Amino acid sequence: MDIVRVLFVCTGNLCRSPMAQAIGQTLARGAGLGVRLDFDSAGTHALQGRASIDTRARAVLTRAGYRVDAHRARRVTPQDFAINDLVLAMDAGHLDSLREACGPEHAHKLRLFLDFAPGLEGQDVPDPYFGDLGGFDRVLGLCEAGVRGLLAAAPALFDSAGRNAIRGPSAG
Repeated sequence: MDIVRVLFVCTGNLCRSPMAQAIGQTLARGAGLGVRLDFDSAGTHALQGRASIDTRARAVLTRAGYRVDAHRARRVTPQDFAINDLVLAMDAGHLDSLREACGPEHAHKLRLFLDFAPGLEGQDVPDPYFGDLGGFDRVLGLCEAGVRGLLAAAPALFDSAGRNAIRGPSAG
């Protein structure tokens, strides 16, 4: 059985990407896809292992019924490009950073996260870190939309030909 590995990437790996990871794990389990989809998160500028998920992100996720596992911030590594099938950036700046760090053999794996959310293609998930709890609620809704779109695309992702088709067009 193929497992599709998805890495969510934000700046510090404190808010957006761990929120998407928690939502992905929960919704995939609920859809019966938990054993076929593996989610992880990292940051473009994370302080390796020094911080947990932001307390506001944890509160919003918990209130919405998502399980938040232990989390330590980490930075994207070259190995991440090799082992993940999709590397999903939270915003265009992250996507640019990932393109600079990624070898050409893995560039087809890079996408904006919200490209999977119908009606939100090409949009960024805004950074809530310097704002109030309302920003985290907004990020929660955007991450739910992105993950639901990703799960809807799952049948194509599990098919090796479909993996290339779904990742290819907007990777460049």
